[in-house]
Amino acid sequence: MPATRSTALRRGLAAVTALPLLALAACGYGSQSKVDGAAQKVAAGAKKVDGLDSVKIGYFGNLTHATALVGVQKGFFQKALGATRAKYQIFNAGPSEIEALNSGAVDIGWIGPSPSINGYTKSDGKNLRIVGGSASGGVKLVVNPKKIKSLQDVKGKRIATPQLGNTQDVAFLNWAAEQGWKVDAQSGKGDVSVVRTDNKVTPDAYKSGSIDGAWAPEPTASKLVAAGGKVLLDESSLWPDKKFVITNIVVSQKFLTAHPEAVEAVLRGSVDANKWINAHPDDAKAAANRQLAVDSGKALPAAVLDPAWKSIRVTDDPLAATLRTEAQHAVKAGLLKQPKLDGIYDLRILNKVLQAEGDPAVGDAGLGVK
Repeated sequence: MPATRSTALRRGLAAVTALPLLALAACGYGSQSKVDGAAQKVAAGAKKVDGLDSVKIGYFGNLTHATALVGVQKGFFQKALGATRAKYQIFNAGPSEIEALNSGAVDIGWIGPSPSINGYTKSDGKNLRIVGGSASGGVKLVVNPKKIKSLQDVKGKRIATPQLGNTQDVAFLNWAAEQGWKVDAQSGKGDVSVVRTDNKVTPDAYKSGSIDGAWAPEPTASKLVAAGGKVLLDESSLWPDKKFVITNIVVSQKFLTAHPEAVEAVLRGSVDANKWINAHPDDAKAAANRQLAVDSGKALPAAVLDPAWKSIRVTDDPLAATLRTEAQHAVKAGLLKQPKLDGIYDLRILNKVLQAEGDPAVGDAGLGVK
């Protein structure tokens, strides 16, 4: 994974507000991650950070959350937190993680750009901050080659996205609009049918023929390829320098204000994890897969893991300019009111950590706290 600068339905489609911003799901706070004892080992003489007994960290069981997977498996977060215990929650959908962040069930977490934007705007800029980047890329349009042989053939077909208004859903709706096709964002009906489908069941839906393809994150995209699908488009090809944010690190503003040292510790663990991933790509791939196996009960086969891993780039840079663009895509699709994103970023602690490592600072594209 070279150095360069995700989600599912829960009990039906996410509700939509009158404007219509996506509503936060009210379906629980994810599942607790099992962690290898060695990864939770506390060094002798270690002290608690900010006097905290624990810090609650959330992430998804997706390869686009590779930093979190490796950070958990290799103990980078626990090492940075000293005697403060790192506790982990796994989520399937952005709205549920945002709700957990709002309630205090999670302090800091890895999440996609669309849920970050929705969570920030719905609270009038009061509930979270993006404090770091994590990953770019790892999203592909995979299709049934017997039914779809060219991009033009996508018209009239049934294409899955993970969730109404999630990051991949917005990206596909925007791409379809750029082809000149009309699609009703809410119903998914139009010149192409958008079928909102849980990533976990998308491969089975593809095999059954109920969908003709999917705009999906890894490893779902590579699972479809293993089932006979063909990559028709890699989303990175649509972005300048082939970079776009797929995963951010967010923190509740309350926790950030009260415990900046704990936030700094988690960000240090993230930066250390990314450095290790880039220095040891094969070992990192194996570590991420081990954590996926712990979290889901099943490791990914090499035929899925290898191509999926190659398409993801871990990054400390949140690629803020691309988040602004993704927000505009959601506005154009009719899924989001024109958002006020000023202050969504606070990268001061991250840049402090990067400076200590001798690395360049990252920017907020004018969307940082004043």
